Amino acid sequence: EVQLVESGGGSVEAGGSLRLSCVASGYTYASYCMAWFRQAPGKEREGVAEIDDDGRPSYVDSVKGRFTISKDNAKNTLYLQMNNLQSDDTGSYYCAAAPGYITPWHVRNHYNLWGQGTQVTVS
Repeated sequence: EVQLVESGGGSVEAGGSLRLSCVASGYTYASYCMAWFRQAPGKEREGVAEIDDDGRPSYVDSVKGRFTISKDNAKNTLYLQMNNLQSDDTGSYYCAAAPGYITPWHVRNHYNLWGQGTQVTVS
């Protein structure tokens, strides 16, 4: 069974940090493009960061310099280190995966695997 399971969400004050993790199973992890999306109440789900199968990252402008996406192929785990969190970062964060190279990376429909989400609340 193919699965993506996120963890690491929580409640923090503005300026704080969190690290999200996403453990993948059931497919060849290293050959997939992996991404983090988020969805705030009443808003569309948006791409936050992506890392391709060569390890190259991309970010939405609003998180550049604050968030870092990384992955550990040996552990089949994707990470999102989030620093200097702001209230606009509040939302449900989802891990997503797609085989091979995809472009543009921030389009939700390009991903066929999704986790259940983890909540991040910044006050």
